[in-house]
Amino acid sequence: MSPPPRLAALRLSLFYAALFSVIGTQLPFWPVWLEWRGLSETEIGVILSSAFWAKVVTNPAVGHLVDRHGRRRATMIALAAGALACFALFSFADGFFLLLGLNVIGWGLFAALMPLAETLTLSTVEANPGRRVDYGRIRLWGSLSFIAAAAWGGWLLEDHSPALVLWMMLGGLGLCLLIAPTLPDPPSPRRAGPTPPWRHLLGDRRFLAFLGAASLAQAGHTVYYAFGTLHWQAAGLGENLIGVLWAIGVVAEIALFAFGAPVVRRLGPAGLLLAAAGAGVVRWLILAATTDPLILLPAQTLHAASFGCTHLAAMHFIRQAVPGGLTVRAQSLYSSIAMGLVMGLVMLASGHLYQALGGGAFVVSAAIAGAGGMLALWLHLNWKPGQPVAREAG
Repeated sequence: MSPPPRLAALRLSLFYAALFSVIGTQLPFWPVWLEWRGLSETEIGVILSSAFWAKVVTNPAVGHLVDRHGRRRATMIALAAGALACFALFSFADGFFLLLGLNVIGWGLFAALMPLAETLTLSTVEANPGRRVDYGRIRLWGSLSFIAAAAWGGWLLEDHSPALVLWMMLGGLGLCLLIAPTLPDPPSPRRAGPTPPWRHLLGDRRFLAFLGAASLAQAGHTVYYAFGTLHWQAAGLGENLIGVLWAIGVVAEIALFAFGAPVVRRLGPAGLLLAAAGAGVVRWLILAATTDPLILLPAQTLHAASFGCTHLAAMHFIRQAVPGGLTVRAQSLYSSIAMGLVMGLVMLASGHLYQALGGGAFVVSAAIAGAGGMLALWLHLNWKPGQPVAREAG
């Protein structure tokens, strides 16, 4: 039996908080932990990119499996348990190749949680029409948790060893495992007979344009994710200030998730992708030009658009345009391609780019965001909100 709407929203909010406590530690401080373990910038770039590559395999595989059997919550419990066990082994691992292998397995399992959580949340929203359950207000608790983890991590690392980074991540994974069994799991739309093939999504140019625009908008963040903290440390910024810089971006993102429903209605998914691309170009050019905190602080608010608008565009595009029997796979494709394959390719190059260009690597990020804007413009001209982009039957 499904819990009441408010209780369902509370449990989902807590799960997002647990999930993003891990991400809020990993994005700013996992490179610091890897550097502490003696890895070079190029090795760090390879290991960080491996997390994105892992999604390319695990997310579509898990999405296909769940679209067939529908047991989303049980799958999430298994993934959380596997990720926790794998990350516990990092304490005993040494050497580049062993760390690389664990990184691929651990982040592959962890990454598959996100599209399932998103699908579960959107299903809960659909099952409770009206304003009782709102996606943005559930998702913002993940962003709040990200802020808390980034700020707390920065404060702790001022006076403590980077060894704490792994323990903070293990704590977040443990919370994911505790909360997952309590999540609502409304019946997912499945049909009898053969599972709809992938070509119903991948054969539609509008879905591919959405996927490309979102992928490039997200890929623009890779240099920032991999080397933003190290770049600012090299410029003399303290860990507390770096934690604040990460947090400011997510505060802006939270404001969008909490109060941005009119923006979503006004712009629609394609318009949101255009806004994300424009903000990304401006943001990355600023980060390339300066490490002055007085300029970085306001520039970081552009995260609301460069990331937040991209994410909301993806969620609403999939909800509006993709038939029910393909939604988990659409989420998995978005996660594995936009947040996996494309980001992994750029992340793989980011170590070399940063070694060669330093802060100039952010200019490449701006170019990537601009390319995403071109695809978003094509989508804006060729797709209307609510218009389906794939056939479920056939």
